[in-house]
Amino acid sequence: MSAPSVVVLDYGFGNVRSAVRALERVGAQVELTSDRETAMAADGLVVPGVGAYAAVMTGLRGVRGDWIVERRLAGGLPVLGICVGLQVMFDEGVEHGVSTEGLGQWPGVVERLAAPVVPHMGWNTVDAPAGSRLFEGIADERFYFVHSYAAQTFTLGTDEPADTVFAPPLVTWADHGGRFVAAVENGPLTATQFHPEKSGDAGAQLLTNWLGTLR
Repeated sequence: MSAPSVVVLDYGFGNVRSAVRALERVGAQVELTSDRETAMAADGLVVPGVGAYAAVMTGLRGVRGDWIVERRLAGGLPVLGICVGLQVMFDEGVEHGVSTEGLGQWPGVVERLAAPVVPHMGWNTVDAPAGSRLFEGIADERFYFVHSYAAQTFTLGTDEPADTVFAPPLVTWADHGGRFVAAVENGPLTATQFHPEKSGDAGAQLLTNWLGTLR
């Protein structure tokens, strides 16, 4: 079988080369680009994110990244968000009292962590749900976080009837001064608050698990 093709969306922010190298090491054919046709044609799209929520949204909109994400998800095409790339999938981010509209794939607000020490920087465990494909074989491992803001609630799917044809999102949690969303698996949309590309062997296996969902 040929290597899955992955586009890491280039919108001018963050150290994305590490994500490119990590994906290449686990067997993906990777291209760093903002070209819409290439991004739409890839087996998987990675939306990295480092820094401020508002700056990431400005960068994404500057390359029509909001349109690319929306169109891929509408067609059932896989998208992986990393760090602020997870945060912008929510409705809104609030930093220093300023609210910024996100991509609106999930309801909720990203806010500053209520912890004695911020940013949350370093290795932490996660609480992955049963049935997670993303954390298969690595649910007890530690992952590398660097962030001051997070989504601290997740409500999508909690009111769905039991016989719904749509599987509810699988939400993984972590704790730093309180519980926050560490990862979400929601059909074609997957995202992690931590950096798999900086998380050693566990991160490599997580990326391998995600690539396995592309086929």
